[in-house]
Amino acid sequence: MKTVKKTKQKKLKLFVNKIASLLGFPIGISLVIIIALCFISPSQAIDSFFSTLSALIRISPFIILSVIVAAYLKASGADQIVASTFQGNPVKTILVASIFGALSPFCSCGVIPLVAGLLAAGVPIAPVLAFCIASPIMDPEMFILTSAELGVEFAFIKTLSAVAMGLLAGYSALLLSKAGYLNDALKDIAKPSCSSSYSSEDETVILYKFWQNLKGRQTFINETLSIGIFLTRWLTFAFLLESLLLVYVPSDLIVSWLGSENTYSLPLAVFLGIPAYLNGYAAIPLISGLIELGMSPAVGLTFMLAGSVTSIPAAIAIYSLAKARLVILYLIIAGVGSMGSGYLFLLYLS
Repeated sequence: MKTVKKTKQKKLKLFVNKIASLLGFPIGISLVIIIALCFISPSQAIDSFFSTLSALIRISPFIILSVIVAAYLKASGADQIVASTFQGNPVKTILVASIFGALSPFCSCGVIPLVAGLLAAGVPIAPVLAFCIASPIMDPEMFILTSAELGVEFAFIKTLSAVAMGLLAGYSALLLSKAGYLNDALKDIAKPSCSSSYSSEDETVILYKFWQNLKGRQTFINETLSIGIFLTRWLTFAFLLESLLLVYVPSDLIVSWLGSENTYSLPLAVFLGIPAYLNGYAAIPLISGLIELGMSPAVGLTFMLAGSVTSIPAAIAIYSLAKARLVILYLIIAGVGSMGSGYLFLLYLS
């Protein structure tokens, strides 16, 4: 009897471990939150579930595109060529990464598979961090919408701020990397393999038609599943938290705190930008309305910058790749950069 009981316990333990491994930490925590909401507020549990599902569906085209691109680069071997463009003179590569990030059409979540691929291919942290900071702030579609609602000047300054914050992130990371503070700052999924560091002397063979090669097909399938599951787990957790923040940190509070001019407006703009209101385009009409009520455009810019970079989905996406000290650096640069841009815009307007 004891042997049968031990065998059943062992099978149960293996089954639980398999389920836990499949779901991962973010999905496990998400389920705990939903179950807790079912007891505390059943209606909110339903709303949060469908809000999370809706957000995942809405962003799925960008996620699918970025996952496919990342998997293709890996399967074809072209990731080494892409990585090589971020090698060389760090001053130049950080500048290129900042400008490219500010102009790229990827959101903060959709760009993560590409970022993971670049890091795995051996691209240094500094230009990648510059790209991560600049990318969620501006893209071509957002520039058009911002220009229409807030004016071309505001959109142009926001674009310059994105580049400037990318440069601040890149050069700060470069100095810290040289001092050794960012050694082993990446999680396993983003760490380069022994054969990933690029050398100009390497002869990289690119299989553009990778599907004609068995190894290429297997690599593509494995990378697609690995990155897709990884990203879906973390985004589910991020959008669930976002749905709760939208309920428990209402926009009326943002309006009442930022609608009046005072000494603390810019720091408050950074602090209130942390929730996920700006992960997308919802902030544009909100800021437009606040400016019409008399709020300084500089405060609006600060709020938009802080919200774009430190929103819950963006922060969790970075956390999924980086260890604590790199995440802290990311958040510090986001706060300092957005507040600095706000003060400079304030001086420009005065």
